[in-house]
Amino acid sequence: MNNTSTKRVAFYTLGCKLNYSETSSISRMFEQGGYLKVEFNQNPDIFIINTCSVTENADKKCRKIVREAQQINPNAYVAVIGCYAQLKPREISEIPGVDAVLGAAEKFRLIELLGTFQKSPYGQHARVLASSIGEPLAYHASFSLNDRTRTFLKVQDGCDYPCAYCTIPLARGKSRSDTIENCVRNAHEIAEKGVKEIVLTGVNIGDFGIQEGVRRDNFLQLIQALDEVTGIERFRISSIEPNLLSDDIIEFVAQSKRFVPHFHIPLQSGSNTVLGLMRRRYRRELYQDRVRKIKNLMPDCCIGVDVIVGHPGETHEEFLNTYEFLNELDVAYFHVFTYSERDHTAALDMGPIVPKQERAERSKMLHILSEKKKRAFYQSQLNTTHTVLFEDDVTAGQMQGFTENYVRVVAKYDPLLINETKILYLSSLNDNGLVEVSENMEYSFH
Repeated sequence: MNNTSTKRVAFYTLGCKLNYSETSSISRMFEQGGYLKVEFNQNPDIFIINTCSVTENADKKCRKIVREAQQINPNAYVAVIGCYAQLKPREISEIPGVDAVLGAAEKFRLIELLGTFQKSPYGQHARVLASSIGEPLAYHASFSLNDRTRTFLKVQDGCDYPCAYCTIPLARGKSRSDTIENCVRNAHEIAEKGVKEIVLTGVNIGDFGIQEGVRRDNFLQLIQALDEVTGIERFRISSIEPNLLSDDIIEFVAQSKRFVPHFHIPLQSGSNTVLGLMRRRYRRELYQDRVRKIKNLMPDCCIGVDVIVGHPGETHEEFLNTYEFLNELDVAYFHVFTYSERDHTAALDMGPIVPKQERAERSKMLHILSEKKKRAFYQSQLNTTHTVLFEDDVTAGQMQGFTENYVRVVAKYDPLLINETKILYLSSLNDNGLVEVSENMEYSFH
């Protein structure tokens, strides 16, 4: 063992599945370097905090996690990485207790750049290691292995879309991808760990195929190759832009061996006027067509939606257009985001501004509608059989899992069911809105 073996390192991740996949890969780099990975509250010598920049609370969340780290071990080294670290490195460097801030190009070189992880002298600002995002960024493959049931596999990074409200291109740079060969190799490695489901992640995964500034492959070719990977029972597409979700992709998923009938498709607004202000690359009619195409081929498919409320220029009438559009769509749930002002975005110069109280009311209305949609979708799946993958998550004697079409199921705890897929009869909805399975139905091992 080398002299780093006594150093204990802990990780905390804010934000999306992509961040989780990258944190997991960085943690494995530390373990391979002789460090001991521990939980956040187990008195580590090093804290690595991977940040998000999607909402205006990024600063508050980062400061809170740094304070918690200092309370656990005041002498520990604290490094902050991720999107917020790329966007506001100087601001983070002034947070008391932070020793280093690393940008998008530097975060995968933590061990090389920070060396012995010696705590900064009291009162000294943190080291800032953050290149300009304008410089070409290398692609770093990542996947999570924190859960033996499901893994997040990063296949793409960055984005070339200039959406008016979004800082991701500023935080992660231009669109770039892994190769199909490397994605398949990583999928095989994941399968060898006993993982049953892979979720494909990225910033704009439908734009997959760009390597070194040149488009070499496309997303359809990627999923066709992954569909042949044995050992993985399910592949799930995390989120894909409606303008990149082609008929060919939908038709392939409908007849594939391993890709499940579940799509998450960002809408952001059901008003064409607001979509124009947001600089989105489609109109509501195209979105409606994508949903119709999916449901025609896969009637039981689960479709999730991202929607933003309160974007500058969204009048009450435009919001009602979004509400009615969503109400009529054959979708299963929403992820509702309240617009927040972000530096260096085009939306800052737009108006009229929606008051924050009004934004909150609109968010509440869509959250209520989302719950109704999800309950209706769950009810539509009752009295049918589905394949459930159970997770190692036991509460009050019950365990949970997901069907292939993303219905959350609860069942009486049975250790034999963990990380196993079973064909089960969905019998009823419980008081928490979750689906229960018939105890009289014999479990069918896969």
